[in-house]
Order: sequence, then C-alpha cells, then structure tokens
Amino acid sequence: MSAIVAQPPQATSRRNRLIGLVVVLVLLALFAYSVQDWHQIWIIVSAPDNVPIVAMLFLVPFFTWLGIKQAHANDRLISDLEGDKDLAKTHHRKVEPWRPGWAKELHVWPYLVRIEFLSAVIVTVILYVWSIALNAPLEEPANPNLTMNPSKAPWYFLGLQEMLVYFDPWIAGVVMPSVIMIGLMVFPYVDSNPLGNGYYTIRQRRFAVNMFSWGFLMWILLIFIGTFIRGPGWIWFWPGQTWDHNTVVFDRNRDVHEIVGLTVANFPNHPDLMKYVIIPAFGFVLVAGFFIVGALFFHWLMKRAKFRLRYLISPGQFFGWARNDDPFEKKLLANTSMLQYAMFQFFAISVLLAMPVKLFLRLVFTIKYVWVTPWFNV
Repeated sequence: MSAIVAQPPQATSRRNRLIGLVVVLVLLALFAYSVQDWHQIWIIVSAPDNVPIVAMLFLVPFFTWLGIKQAHANDRLISDLEGDKDLAKTHHRKVEPWRPGWAKELHVWPYLVRIEFLSAVIVTVILYVWSIALNAPLEEPANPNLTMNPSKAPWYFLGLQEMLVYFDPWIAGVVMPSVIMIGLMVFPYVDSNPLGNGYYTIRQRRFAVNMFSWGFLMWILLIFIGTFIRGPGWIWFWPGQTWDHNTVVFDRNRDVHEIVGLTVANFPNHPDLMKYVIIPAFGFVLVAGFFIVGALFFHWLMKRAKFRLRYLISPGQFFGWARNDDPFEKKLLANTSMLQYAMFQFFAISVLLAMPVKLFLRLVFTIKYVWVTPWFNV
C-alpha cells in the first residue's frame, strides 16, 4: 500500500509564493503585450492629481500582504496555544518572544511618543517634498464655453463619480454613501465576535476580514476604473488604448422590463396599467428576489467561512450538505441576535453585493435599470 506524505508547511508556503510570483509575472507580461499607447499611460500616471492613486496601487498590496503575514503568524501561535494547555498558561502570547535584556514594560513617554513623533516628522517631510516637486492640479477659471473632457473629480471622489454610471444620481450620490458611512458605524455594534481586538488574525475573524477586504478592494477598483479606464466622454478605454476624443459608442442602454417585452408599446391598450402597476411590480419582484438570494448567499458564507476551489465541483460541499462547516463561525452565528443579523444582511446586500452585480449588468449586458417606476429607478 502506498502512503501519502504531507508536505511541511515551509515547502507549501514556498510553493504558494512561487505560484503567486509566476501569476503576477504572467499578468504583467500580458499587460505589457496588450498596451497600444505607452505615452497615454505616462500622461495619466504623471498627472499631479493621480500621484496618490499610483502610490496606492503599490502601497495597498504591500500593506495587505504585511497584514496577512502578521495575521498568519498570530494564527499559528493561536493554534499552538490551543493544542497545549500548559503552554497557554505560561506563554508570552506574542509572535515575537521576549528575550533576556529586554524590558517587559515600556512607558508611553518617551518610547511610544518618540515613535509617533518620528512618524509625524517623516510624513511632514514627504508632504513638503511632494508639494515642492509637483505642481498643484490647479487650472484656469471655469469657462462654460470650454468644458474639460473628461472632467473628473478628485481621486478620493472618483469612486462616487464612477457609481453614477450604474445608479441614479440620488442613489450614487446620497443613498449609497450614506449606507456605507452608517454601515461602518454600525458594524462594530452588530459584531458578536469579541476576538481579534488589538492583534492581526484571520482565523478568528475570517468572515469579517473577508467582507471588509471585499468592500475595500471594490472601492479601490472603482477609483482605478475612473482614473485609468474612463476617457473622453466617460467612455471605457482599456489601459494602454489611446483616448480618442472622436470615439462614439453605440451601446443601447436597456431596462430589464424592456428585455422581456413588458413595455407600453407592446400593450398599447393599457398604458396606465403598464406604467403604474405591471412594470413597477415586475421590478419590485426582481429586487426582492435579489435580496432573498443575497441573504441566502451571505448566510452560506457565514456558515462556511472557508472557501476552496473544490467546492465549485462538489455541489454537496458548495451548498453545505456535507459536514464540513466551520464550528467556530457557526457558534458566532448562533450568538448573533436577530437585530444584528438583519442589520448586517441589509448593509452587506445593499453595498457589498449590489455594486458588483450592477456593474456586471451594465458593462456586460448594457442594462441600466432593474426596477423602473414613475417616481424612481433602481
């Protein structure tokens, strides 16, 4: 009989890093091969108001990797302490152990304040150099006879400007930002997990970390699209394509009820019934169904917490029929009150799920609205 020998964690980690490096190099090679206009890319990258975005493209992956690295170190320590109760009683409970000669306690002054002061000095120097080396993106007074094309908001508002493509202005400019801000304030109070405060961990806060990363990276994606992809007329240009001001796009924006034939033109004998009852009711059913499916999806994620590629080819594991649910996440779900659960589901579906779904429908199927009424459109 042949035995299966498990690889040591170090070998698995090296293999994963090698695979990641190969994937990154292949993507960079494909990008370099597909670029048609390097000069256009340089114009975008070198613009003074785009410097924060270019820096963000490097800083966000670096600090994400650094946080994940520290979280994995803490998770290994947590596993070791859980497996040895005697060690857990006497262990330092820190990834970096205490060594002889080190002080076990440090005063806030001057040690912590000194580090914070040096950080403030370094940031101030960077801002001084930045302000001296780069001109402020100021332009001539506004001229109503000469409008910029494309006219873009500051980088920190580009996500909102990109959302205007997929939602009505009152949703993209008022409702969605309000939901995001209220959700960020509410989430700490609806979280039933007391672990993970003051240290990095993925194992003890897998679902929360994944959801926050999902929303954060989605917002970064909207800023990236608004900066590097949206050209004159807010037309979609792939990175490396020349921004042609004479480009005309003939895409026809459609509503869902038009695709299925529920239009006033197809039922001319009942125009008011179609406009005020049938079409709004059809859109309401679709939106309600979306919220139901989204709630089931997030409930499945809460129970599953872990996701592996084999789930896609195993229906029993994907839908949770198999006995491999995470007991830790199931315990957290059981300790969550109905109010906490409902509030999280609402904010998660409205922000984390609705935005990518609407983006996909608009870019792939040119669908503008799902729910159309005489008073508002969604």
